[in-house]
Amino acid sequence: MLRPLLAAAVAAAAISAPAYAADAQLQAAVNGSQRGEAHKARDAARHPVETLTFWGLKPKQTVIELQPGSGYWTEILAPYAKATGGTYIATAADLNNPNLSEAAKTGRANFEKKYADEAKYGKITYANFGPSSGPLAAPGSADLVITARNIHNWVTQPGLLEKVLKDAHAALKPGGVLAVEEHRKDPKPEAANWSDGYMSEKTVIAAAEKAGFKLQAKSEINANPKDAKDHPFGVWTLPPTRQSAARGQPADPSFDRTKYDAIGESDRMTLRFVKVG
Repeated sequence: MLRPLLAAAVAAAAISAPAYAADAQLQAAVNGSQRGEAHKARDAARHPVETLTFWGLKPKQTVIELQPGSGYWTEILAPYAKATGGTYIATAADLNNPNLSEAAKTGRANFEKKYADEAKYGKITYANFGPSSGPLAAPGSADLVITARNIHNWVTQPGLLEKVLKDAHAALKPGGVLAVEEHRKDPKPEAANWSDGYMSEKTVIAAAEKAGFKLQAKSEINANPKDAKDHPFGVWTLPPTRQSAARGQPADPSFDRTKYDAIGESDRMTLRFVKVG
């Protein structure tokens, strides 16, 4: 009876224990002058070296980042790819979508302009992304697909999360990694339709496994025990959004932000999935 129990204990440890290895080029990218001060200020909450190391970032990899937002990871991953002979692919608004809004087109153009300096960032490749977009990359060509704080948005749009995960699975090599960071609701129950921006680990894991991924490891790198997850405007009450009024309403100058700023950024799950086969 001892052997099955020991095997189970070892398996459980593998799920929860991160492994780190020194990577001077990654540290150089994180410390680099190409990064904006607003992004650097968030490092204490986002733990870039530890998180990327846990996800398995290595030199010469092809890395796809899904919906990079303001470019927090772009400013690290693109220079790292340049320095190590890798490829960084960022998804952007789907220019092949005839219904794409002018605001979305402008947002993509501004992002590309912001990171156009190849001396700093190397040559960034862009992939169309949206509910009707094509493949993220050639089948089986990517080593790592990263999504940070996006799943709570995709899950509320019918069919989008399933499509995104399917596209990520197709783009990855066998053994490739799907890297996930997401606002964590556990141990509290999820809000209806995930309206507060938090998700349970069970929901995220089930969605990834349905797409063909296997959970390889969990990490508490981005845990925040101060986050009570009961804020008036959901996760957006916390930094960096710091929402102070209902969505669509002007900011409330009388809203007392003190206790929310003291919490800091949300409690987040950090997961590593692998494409089996």
